Amino acid sequence: MSGVQASFGNDAINGARLAVAEINADGGILEHPLKLIVRDTRSRADETGEVVRQLLDDDKVVALIGEIATDRSLIAAPLAQEKGVPMITPGSTNENVTATGDQIFRICYTDSFQAGVMAEFARSINVEKAAILYDPSDPYSAGLAEKFKADFVSNGGQIVAEEFYQKGDRDFSTQLDAIKGQNPEIVFLPSYYNEAALIIRQARETGIDMPVLGTDGWDSPEFLKVGGEAVNNCYFSSHFSPDGQTGKSFVAAYTAKYGTPPPPLAALTYDAVKITADGLRRAGVAESIPLRDALAVTKDFAGVTGPISFDQDRNPTKPGIVIRLQDGKFTYLETVDAKVTEAPVAEEGTNDPPAEAVPENAAKQPQ
Repeated sequence: MSGVQASFGNDAINGARLAVAEINADGGILEHPLKLIVRDTRSRADETGEVVRQLLDDDKVVALIGEIATDRSLIAAPLAQEKGVPMITPGSTNENVTATGDQIFRICYTDSFQAGVMAEFARSINVEKAAILYDPSDPYSAGLAEKFKADFVSNGGQIVAEEFYQKGDRDFSTQLDAIKGQNPEIVFLPSYYNEAALIIRQARETGIDMPVLGTDGWDSPEFLKVGGEAVNNCYFSSHFSPDGQTGKSFVAAYTAKYGTPPPPLAALTYDAVKITADGLRRAGVAESIPLRDALAVTKDFAGVTGPISFDQDRNPTKPGIVIRLQDGKFTYLETVDAKVTEAPVAEEGTNDPPAEAVPENAAKQPQ
């Protein structure tokens, strides 16, 4: 709820509170109201363990919703697994999160999927040469960079520049000059919103005017505030858009309650709470082990982010979307079916048949 990714955390909590209010207004779960206990990790990995232990040991929760970021979910997941308490992360996309064990689920799609979506999008606008800029110390950023590179190269693309930064950096001129010198057609920037917006602003000042492609870590109103006009002609993968094809009643309810359309983390966390409640109903008892078993067989749950079924690794099969940034707004561009690009990197970059082409003139052709 505080710290460098507070925007994501507070969006998530708004979505959770709306879901709980609706559930309790409808009679609760198993004839009891659902109780939401919120604790703040302060966006810090070194505080996450203690927060999770408090929830597990002191509050004795039946399920955990969180964390929203990969590095903190990788700390929380082993603790939940050891205690036998189901944990559902709304927004941690790294494959290693659910690989922790059979108690760990996610509502968002994985890094392999969204990296594949953006690699396919790059091909759809006839990009042959790409640059990548990322933080190798961050599991989210590094995992996405690796998977984008594998997909893009395996399908005939060329990575002409691969540059690195460190968390906390404020000056990216050296990396951006190196990228500019290699004349890529796009830059792939898998990072969180606070870093991405600053990097793109400096890239435009450097004369890098080609599209910049990113991932769901960009999807915060703070990205627009910091990036301004510099983020025009940029695209990223996301989980939900108020202008998209799903969740219209949720959009109306959220907007009425909070005075603004719901961002993706609100929608994902709303789905996480609702799917947990559905699992409790099907389990018939408010206990972690029956809940876990019920969650594992979830199929075609009508989520606001799309229909959700869990595979054997407790990852959802669901569509993703591409968002365009133009005129200071996030604009829904297209929906991509999860079956199209989900493929493990271990299979030497192979991937399923390509996604549907981007609508004609939807993206500016790189020069």
